[in-house]
Order: sequence, then C-alpha cells, then structure tokens
Amino acid sequence: MEKYHSFTMDVVVPQVQEVDSIITTTNPNTNMLTPTSSSSSSSTSPATTLSRYENQKRRDWNTFGQYLRNHRPPLTLSRCSGAHVLEFLRYLDQFGKTRVHTQLCPFFGHPNPPALCPCPLRQAWGSLDALIGRLRAAYEENGGKPETNPFGARAVRLYLREVRDSQARARGISYEKKKRKRPPQLPPSQTPPLLPPHPPLS
Repeated sequence: MEKYHSFTMDVVVPQVQEVDSIITTTNPNTNMLTPTSSSSSSSTSPATTLSRYENQKRRDWNTFGQYLRNHRPPLTLSRCSGAHVLEFLRYLDQFGKTRVHTQLCPFFGHPNPPALCPCPLRQAWGSLDALIGRLRAAYEENGGKPETNPFGARAVRLYLREVRDSQARARGISYEKKKRKRPPQLPPSQTPPLLPPHPPLS
C-alpha cells in the first residue's frame, strides 16, 4: 500500500487512540503531548460552549500545530505540505486499533474473523478521513488559503482513497455509499388502465 516517500523525522507526538478525534494536552513538566479522552469537558464558559465537532476540530488543530513545532527541524504552517500531512497520518497508524489482514492471512477479506491473527493494527479509514476533513476546515478558518491547503492536496486524497480500498479488500467491508432504493416501476404493459370518466349527471 505504501507508495509515498517517507521522511526522516525526530518528532515527539502523542500515542493517539483510534477515536473520531485526535485530542491531546501538553504536560508542563515534560513538554510532551499526552492523549486525553474525547469526552473531556471543555473549559469554555456556558455562554460560548462549542459543539462536539467544533471542540474536536480545535483540539485536532492544536495537536497538529504541536506536531509541527516538535518536528526536526521545526516547521511553520506556511511551509507545511501534503507530504508532511502524510507523515502525520502514517505516524498515527502505529496507534490504530483496526486490524487489517494481509493477503497471506486466512482471514483476508473476512468481515468477521472467528479468531485473532497477527496482522497489523492500523487507523481505520473512516477515522483518518474525518480527521483530514476537520483539519482542512480548521486550516482555512485560521487564515489559510484554499489553494494552498495541505490537507486538500492531491497526494492526501490519493492516500486516503488507497487506504479505503485496501482496507475494504482486507476486511471484506464495502465503503460505498448506499443508494436509496426507488419504488419499483411497472412496465408499460402492466400499467393499470385508466377508468373512463363518469358521465355527467342529468
């Protein structure tokens, strides 16, 4: 699945659980990122309480900013590219909890394997896709231009598509959107005949 060049990094980043948000806090004693629960309460006042999505987006954005600052050499947002976004996504993979079967595994393509296997754990495609969506929106809300948004780069889109397709094959799960079923239409030969109009009353 790996088609992109990897980059040598010396990055201190959190161990991220596979949830729908990457949420971390900074330990003031070690200056390292530590994971927190997605259900942690926000410090905002009741009058300015944000939605769950907005809280997740803000936390994800702060986490990615810390990731850039811990990069060696440190990166500024203006110099961040799609390649750096891919580094971030690949790093998160080691903390995933979705087992992706290899082609040599007897459970390859099995949606509900009857036993455990030694196949690697990865971040689920849905989690990565939702994360990129939030970071892409946060980038533009913080002054970034859509045409320079690294989270919308073609390389990131191709990577997510490849993760989706490979996980679908390995896990035997279809990620295609379900189409709405239309009511069956009778062919013209089976269309019930129209009743003649009633004669006018005399």
